[in-house]
Amino acid sequence: MHPIFVYCCYTGLVAQRGTDWFSLAGMTLDTLFQQAEPGEWLAQKLQHARHCPPPVGVLAPIQNQEVWAAGVTYLRSRDARIEESKDAGGGTFYDRVYDADRPEIFFKATPHRVFGTGATLRLRQDSKWNVPEPELALALNVDGKIFGYTVGNDLSSRDIEGENPLYLPQAKVWSHCCGLGPALVVCPPLPPETAITLTILRGGATVFEGATALSQMKRTPLELADWLWRDNSFPAGCYLLTGTGLVPPNAFTLAGGDEVRISIDSLGCLVNHIA
Repeated sequence: MHPIFVYCCYTGLVAQRGTDWFSLAGMTLDTLFQQAEPGEWLAQKLQHARHCPPPVGVLAPIQNQEVWAAGVTYLRSRDARIEESKDAGGGTFYDRVYDADRPEIFFKATPHRVFGTGATLRLRQDSKWNVPEPELALALNVDGKIFGYTVGNDLSSRDIEGENPLYLPQAKVWSHCCGLGPALVVCPPLPPETAITLTILRGGATVFEGATALSQMKRTPLELADWLWRDNSFPAGCYLLTGTGLVPPNAFTLAGGDEVRISIDSLGCLVNHIA
């Protein structure tokens, strides 16, 4: 199946397959997430959809989906969590969860806290150490099946989580705390060599740049999705961020005016401004 890019616009949904653009008038993301086989259903819809020009601006590809996240799925993330929490005595928590059968999975955002490419994310006013976390986001239908992907920015307050692991919800969830986009890409599973890159610009100059690959994840997307769905349900499906393998050095913190660029092979580039 050729990848289908689904964009949310002010006028509705627009899909791209190859060089062709289609209007998905009357269709919603909730309807797509509620299908047993979203990819097949969407491909059939495109057979009867009218062609349209590319969208001028796009929103985050989300309607009523919750956003959840998995942590400590990369070795670099484990090491960063241990470093930031060593003074609080919580370092061993992250060492243990990295090797445990049960992964760390936590709630990240409701739709009104999520913003798309080109939009602004905001830093907590009570935090002094903030970083973006570039992550692959899984699109899961109502049955917990992975049917698509997008680029995610799990903005985090490292000093709050580092002070005490019990502060994790405050370190992760606040207004304008999550970026998703530019599109929901409905496609087969991504190969392990898929690259994730992070670039942070300040005043037009690069202040951090790094790259990793999905092959560096300790856990598989299927494993993480299975754990999320245990004794849980999502009437409109959900997104699951799969953890980060890119963490800026401890001396770095985001500042107002920064620009964060997160790219994932075959999915596109998510650009967020920081306030």
